[in-house]
Amino acid sequence: MYGPYLFLLMLLIIGLIAKNSSLMAAAGILLLIKLTGLDTKVFPFLSSKGINLGVTVITIAVLVPIASGAIGYKQLAEAIKSPYAWIALLSGIAVALIAKNGLTLLADDPHITVALVFGTILAVALFKGVAVGPLIGAGIAYLFMQLFNLIK
Repeated sequence: MYGPYLFLLMLLIIGLIAKNSSLMAAAGILLLIKLTGLDTKVFPFLSSKGINLGVTVITIAVLVPIASGAIGYKQLAEAIKSPYAWIALLSGIAVALIAKNGLTLLADDPHITVALVFGTILAVALFKGVAVGPLIGAGIAYLFMQLFNLIK
């Protein structure tokens, strides 16, 4: 009965200790939703649409320099001349493709989310990592699972 409250409170404390505002905000907001009794209405929505909303917010943040005019065609043309820009371009493609497989894994095997969240919390709390979300973690897990299945 009190398990989810204690778990969220523990995550909030870990966020405070690790000075991770994202973890603190997430745990705090979820704890507040749970305490107000709105969890039965809000959690199903967040569970089904939360990842897409998060990806949308991140995409908006990435596109702000284009929308503000800080990045335009001139900067794109200059970037194409840089080998680092090509590495970044290929990395962006790779991450998006890896995350796509992560989305499939989370949909097909949701219990993996528990391990991913725990791993993210450990990385944030112990190694000053950044919680980038379960999609890329699930995508990397998917790749390693495929490699594991190939080897065994």
